Amino acid sequence: MAAAFLYDLSELDLNKITIPIEDIRKVNPHRHEMEQLSGIIHVDMPRTIVVGVKHVTMEEFWVRGHIPGRPLMPGVIILEAAAQLCSYMTHVLVPDMGFLGFVKADNTRFRGVVSPPSTLYLIARMSELSRRRVIAQCQGICNNTLVFESDITGMPV
Repeated sequence: MAAAFLYDLSELDLNKITIPIEDIRKVNPHRHEMEQLSGIIHVDMPRTIVVGVKHVTMEEFWVRGHIPGRPLMPGVIILEAAAQLCSYMTHVLVPDMGFLGFVKADNTRFRGVVSPPSTLYLIARMSELSRRRVIAQCQGICNNTLVFESDITGMPV
């Protein structure tokens, strides 16, 4: 049985980007093909939850080869998008953290597919935050369906 969403998306205007890509780029170094966030919709500081969005288009670098005729967003790219969301939130909470590397994914489950064109909403709830490591519970929602969940760990590198 799939877990409940970490945040009630019906409370948000999912079309309103509160933190645009230009501001994410001030924090996250990812560019070009590896930039996996389109924007951030909501930051809940008291609960350390962040909701981001990835607009999945037919122009993604992986579309041509994964899978020809039926493109599916690779799970590792979905995880990378969630890790980038966690990185952004970590730097909001601990501005002098430095570069945060993605080191581990636990309890990962893929429960659905993401195919272009679509919108992938990402939710991260920070569950541990120290100068040595960060752990966040993450989920991805596409078409109102939980498509993945994972506990992602990052460390300053």
